[in-house]
Amino acid sequence: MNLAFKSAIVVILMTIGSSAPAFAGPSEDNGSAAVENAVAALDRADYSTALRLLRPLAEKGIPRAQFNLGFVYANGRGVPRDFAEAMKWYRLAADQGFAAAQHNLGIMYANGQNVPPDHVEAVRWYRLAAKQGFAKSQNELGYDYAQGRGVPQDYDQALKWYRLAADQGEAGAQLNLGTLYATGQGVAQDPAEALKWFRLAADQSNAAAQFNLGLMYANGMGMPKNPAEAAKWWRLAADQAYVRAQLNLGTLYAMGQGVPEDKVRAYLWFSLAAAGGDPAAPNYRNRVAQEMTPAEIAEAQKLAREWTPNRTAK
Repeated sequence: MNLAFKSAIVVILMTIGSSAPAFAGPSEDNGSAAVENAVAALDRADYSTALRLLRPLAEKGIPRAQFNLGFVYANGRGVPRDFAEAMKWYRLAADQGFAAAQHNLGIMYANGQNVPPDHVEAVRWYRLAAKQGFAKSQNELGYDYAQGRGVPQDYDQALKWYRLAADQGEAGAQLNLGTLYATGQGVAQDPAEALKWFRLAADQSNAAAQFNLGLMYANGMGMPKNPAEAAKWWRLAADQAYVRAQLNLGTLYAMGQGVPEDKVRAYLWFSLAAAGGDPAAPNYRNRVAQEMTPAEIAEAQKLAREWTPNRTAK
């Protein structure tokens, strides 16, 4: 079966759902013990207790409490989701220099939550947090420089901010830094350096990095082709519902490359990719079905119905 791999290198932009640190912050604030109690209540989903503890602390001006109260409203934890209220509390904490609140305020401007999308304002808040060493904002700032979003496109600046975040272990920045080296954007193309950064992010269960590692091994980017290693990394990403990896893994099973040929497994992964919205997957599934018995198709459909993702990506 002649099915082509998808081969686009992936860059991801972190969003508030995945990049905002839920309850992080320094413990030196006045009222720290009470804030810790509120955070513990949030962790155990005791939202009424968390709100009862957080609100008076936030009203006293304690930035970590203001930040966490903003998080509660932004994510609808025990209250209706209210972006206006979230922005109010994030801003109060951000104006006191609380980096996590500055970051989340930037995310809200970027995503147009309670305000029209405003990437210039988002960049302003990311920069304030990034200058404090806040890795997630450093990654966002690097992305905006790479894309020319809210600032003039500048790959030197993108590289600078990605590296600062990547050196702190920020998986999204490691992915994005690897992408610059893989594609030669703003730097000399360097597959070995790309591989290094993708692997660091992939080892943190970042699904896009796992996908990109698979591409490098499948296509022999800076190394001999190794479909078995590609299958390994695509399986890890596919298990996290990463659609492109599901499609490519199905392709390997259909062709018997890097894994034993298995039409049932191919049909399974094509079905999951189709359910995830990949436009090529239904055609691939239909083509592999032509070589399957009705019993094999039924088995694959059962596996697809019973499949659940392992969502551990960072």
